[in-house]
Amino acid sequence: MNKHHHQSDISAEGLLENLVTAVLVIDKQREIVFANTSAEDLLSTSSRRMEGQLVEDFFDGSEDFIACVHQASKVEYPFRKSEVVLNVPSILKTVKVSCSFSPLADKKQTLIELNQIDLKLKIAKEEHIVSQQNVLKVLVRGLAHEVKNPLGGIRGAAQLLEKEFVSDELKEYTQVIIGETDRLQKLVDDMLGPNRPLRKELINIHGVLERVRQLVKAESGSDLQIIRDYDPSLPEINADQDQLIQAVLNIVRNAKQALEGRGTIIMRTRSERQVTINHRYYRYVLKVDIIDDGPGIEAEFMEQIFYPLITGRVEGTGLGLSIAQTLVAQHGGLLECNSEPGNTIFTLLLPLDGGTSEGNN
Repeated sequence: MNKHHHQSDISAEGLLENLVTAVLVIDKQREIVFANTSAEDLLSTSSRRMEGQLVEDFFDGSEDFIACVHQASKVEYPFRKSEVVLNVPSILKTVKVSCSFSPLADKKQTLIELNQIDLKLKIAKEEHIVSQQNVLKVLVRGLAHEVKNPLGGIRGAAQLLEKEFVSDELKEYTQVIIGETDRLQKLVDDMLGPNRPLRKELINIHGVLERVRQLVKAESGSDLQIIRDYDPSLPEINADQDQLIQAVLNIVRNAKQALEGRGTIIMRTRSERQVTINHRYYRYVLKVDIIDDGPGIEAEFMEQIFYPLITGRVEGTGLGLSIAQTLVAQHGGLLECNSEPGNTIFTLLLPLDGGTSEGNN
């Protein structure tokens, strides 16, 4: 390869690397030889993990896509395929895309462009979650104010009444009143979420996940398996460690309860690029997935799972996920959920940089 050709290859690779469109390059043996940054984001997998893998292995179960790859290796003209479902078994992810297949000049490689079809729906869903958060915050604060004032009066009146009673039997009734007002007071406080300011410091997210794993394993039987799938290259994050532990613990306990103590929970970390949260653009965010193979969340509950006091279990309080969402939001992040039978994923997105407003992006 002459110097001019080598420089041309470097320039072409640099151009592909900076494209917003996800790009893969495969060779005649259908082996992935290049994946740009956008492809890493789309497939939640680093280029290092993708490159060297056969398409049939990495996208196992993606029949339409694999058929197109076979076709591309035999023809010398570009073609396009719409609404292809990509299955990535290694990360338990499916993505709906439109694909363009183009033979490169030397005809020994094929360039594949992947455009996510449901990206706009994903953005709209994230904006809906943030809007839902803000509305709930106002409603809960207003409700808490209206409830806490009468509770204080009832408790005070019960204490004064208790002093007037001589009979222990009558005092038992006032103790019931005081106990129930205290319980309701705690419930209201839990609905409001943590009221102390964040104590941020540089922490390793895997330290948070390991602490949660230890706690859940200690309170679970041998029928619950917790699998770790960590990206060791992730940087430290500026966060309140105790509050993140509480947020993740609430989510993992929710998964354990859905499994009824028997099944598999996966704790996975990755980085994601070019993410917008609450109208702020971030070049990089930290992504934590909590995945369980339980029965899934019923469709009628999906729009309400982060509402306080909403639960599908008789013994549940319905506050765990609501509190987790509040804690993540206080870090400028986002908590979302996707669920189907056998595969429920709670995803935490936490900014790794200060971000810029959409208008400045």
